[in-house]
Amino acid sequence: MVRDATLADDLVQECLERALSRLHLWRPGTNLRAWLFTILRNLHINGVRRRQPVVDIDAEAQAAIGAAPGSQFVRMELRDLRRALALLPNEQREVVLLIGLEGISYNEAADILGISIGTVKSRLSRGRRALRLLMEGESPSDDADA
Repeated sequence: MVRDATLADDLVQECLERALSRLHLWRPGTNLRAWLFTILRNLHINGVRRRQPVVDIDAEAQAAIGAAPGSQFVRMELRDLRRALALLPNEQREVVLLIGLEGISYNEAADILGISIGTVKSRLSRGRRALRLLMEGESPSDDADA
């Protein structure tokens, strides 16, 4: 969610502190991972409200592009991807990052975001389509009828 490793560590630490202080709110038998991701997401959103939003693209994304980390091609692709992600509506960006980058399931994403699985699938589909168009240099609204 964040680009800076130090900020990520701080975010995780704050999440764990908050979870421990509110452990009485977690219901045994429910998805602990989803509960923690929800806390993490809410803390991140609060932080974003205080500063400029950032999107993290890590080494796995570089490997997926198929180029050596640090190469000019990778830097350009990642720059373009960050810009495209920043242009997505928040609802689509959240789902794309949770499922595409974090690798969580549709069910977990639905729990974390407090939405139905159908809504997760819809936002993911629209987000991926918009990303593809943006990466191709088109505006997602240019192809609204497709």
